[in-house]
Amino acid sequence: MRFLRSAGFRFALLFAVVFIGASALFALVLWYATAGSLDRQTAAALRTDTLGLMERWREGGPGALSEAVAERLSGDVENTAIYLLTGPEGQRLAGNLDRWPAGAEDDGAWITGIVERDGSRVEARIFTRDLGEGYRLAVGRDVEEKQRLRALLAEGFGWSALGAVVFAMAGAAVLRRALENRLRPAAMTARAIAAGDLSRRVPVAGRRDEFDRLGEGMNDMLDRIDRLMEAVRGVSDAIAHDLRTPIARARAKLEEALADSGDPDSLRAAMEQGIADLDHISRVFGALLRIAEAEAGARRAAFAPLDLVPMLADVAEFYGAAAEARGQALSVDLPERLELVGDRDLLAQAAGNLLDNALKFTPEGGQVRLTARAIGRDRVEIAVEDSGPGLSPEDRARAGERFFRADASRATPGSGLGLSLVQAVARQHGGELVLQEASPPPGLRAAMLLGPG
Repeated sequence: MRFLRSAGFRFALLFAVVFIGASALFALVLWYATAGSLDRQTAAALRTDTLGLMERWREGGPGALSEAVAERLSGDVENTAIYLLTGPEGQRLAGNLDRWPAGAEDDGAWITGIVERDGSRVEARIFTRDLGEGYRLAVGRDVEEKQRLRALLAEGFGWSALGAVVFAMAGAAVLRRALENRLRPAAMTARAIAAGDLSRRVPVAGRRDEFDRLGEGMNDMLDRIDRLMEAVRGVSDAIAHDLRTPIARARAKLEEALADSGDPDSLRAAMEQGIADLDHISRVFGALLRIAEAEAGARRAAFAPLDLVPMLADVAEFYGAAAEARGQALSVDLPERLELVGDRDLLAQAAGNLLDNALKFTPEGGQVRLTARAIGRDRVEIAVEDSGPGLSPEDRARAGERFFRADASRATPGSGLGLSLVQAVARQHGGELVLQEASPPPGLRAAMLLGPG
């Protein structure tokens, strides 16, 4: 039963059915072109001969018709012609048929069967016509040779059908075995992965066929799972590392306040510090939740057509005050309209993260520039360029990882989740985050590409 339920068996059965069906269709066409053609040729010859004899009947009556029948019989070299002309009393007036064939009482009747011709029994095909005044004409041909040929063709078709079935079954078995052999590596890899060996991959034969594409797709999926597992482990380590300090600091402050509870100012300062540390922890978890929502596409229901220009102008105005307070210059270059289908809140937060990062790492008197433009029909670019120290190529490659912070930014406040959220939002909108060196250097240009590429 397991064999009958296998996909290989179903594909093999389909192959066998298609092959047998094609063979049967070929046999039918061949039969129609051979045996059927013989029948059609015989029928056409009988009709033509009958029309000629009826013309003689109209010209000269029974006598002329009898002479025409005699002429045809005398000229029948192959001895296959059959004729019978009967009178009003049923008597034979001409022909070589002993008696009127049974079952041929109607005008224009076709008869195929055994008849008596000159004392011998033969298989014949006969066409009859009623000439009027009681006279009747039967015109036929001896079809024994053609019947033997039909029997020979039928026997050949029978053996061919048996061969086709055998070949179909053999081909089905070969097809099933080939399918099993091509799918076995994928199945073995899947079992190994299920057993915990995430390093296994499906071997690809290099034929660029459907099985290779399936293997490549599975390998891409496994690579993605492996990266996600590594990211999960990295996030777990990063959470433990980054949250340990504020939790330990909050606990130490609370213990210190508990030991010195008589001083209201110390107690208040400890409580404020503890609240600040807990707020930082809450922000970290909030950012992680927003990243998870963006990566899972949980907010796709909020997608709607929007004009990015007013939203980006609001974000730039909000961060413009912070830039002015730090002695930085924030410039904006936006088109009149920039339409996109997306989540306005997530896009605003992502743009805010880009500006916040740029302002955070740009020194006093530095320049930060926010730009947006359409690329083609459906793609949009939102870019923030700063004049800060920038990032090395190695750090740019890892900047989208959660909790990643370059060595130069360790002393700067933050959790290392800003660009991770931007990257997740870009991917949710069908795009990506691209980090490049600013032009002119130093500095960083962070571009969020949105829409299908």
